[in-house]
Amino acid sequence: MLYLANIFAKYNKDAGSYDLTTAGKASIIVLMVIALVVAAYFIGKRDVKISTKQLTVSAVFIALAFVASNMKLFKMPMGGSITLFSMMFICLIGYWYGIGAGILAGVTYGLLQLIVDPYIVTLPQLLTDYPLAFGALGLSGIGHHMDKKTESTVFEFGGLQIGYILGVLGRYVFSVLSGVVFFAEYAPKGQSPLVYSLTYNISYLGVEGIITLILISLAPVSQAIRLAGRIVASREDKEDKKKSKLQATIGCIILFVVLVVGLAIANL
Repeated sequence: MLYLANIFAKYNKDAGSYDLTTAGKASIIVLMVIALVVAAYFIGKRDVKISTKQLTVSAVFIALAFVASNMKLFKMPMGGSITLFSMMFICLIGYWYGIGAGILAGVTYGLLQLIVDPYIVTLPQLLTDYPLAFGALGLSGIGHHMDKKTESTVFEFGGLQIGYILGVLGRYVFSVLSGVVFFAEYAPKGQSPLVYSLTYNISYLGVEGIITLILISLAPVSQAIRLAGRIVASREDKEDKKKSKLQATIGCIILFVVLVVGLAIANL
């Protein structure tokens, strides 16, 4: 059993965590493909079709989130960092297409993060910190139908902002849970693990969340995002569908290229 575990991950004594092996990274990629195929099958059974435009937009925005996540303004010692609006790109998928699409995009993004920048202590911690925590960003889809017309010229607050807050809070809850359960030993002597985890995770998620919330609350930015949402969510005619097949292919190629580049960077 230990031999099998070592095939997929090896313990790093200096970091105090496990590093994924090539076999481990390949396995996660295979699981991602299987998960997407299974999800597409069940969605198809329910007669809910994912358009090629939605697939393209989601792939491109997951790639953008991945690139932005590597533009770190500050990195925490036990995982987590303040990035250049990386969570916003995943939340926008949920806001434009709904909670299901947002969660699926978040889980995919979380698995990408697991491949390139893992911090693994145990399997339950891996699940909590990656697919569950990042998947929770898809809660932004709650704001999908909450927007109201506004004439504000400075700041706006509607479904976009509410959805983003809920998505970040969802990730924060799972990150805090992980801290309490799996990293309690790192809490300073005399301090509650819960207080430590709340403080640790708010120090980076809260900072990035507030900065991004201010940005997307600016009326010109908010209105531009809503306009983009109407464009990317519009129905396709026959000619658009032909073009979208090519666009979907390009989007998937972009996502694949980003993944390969990320793996190359991780192995430097």
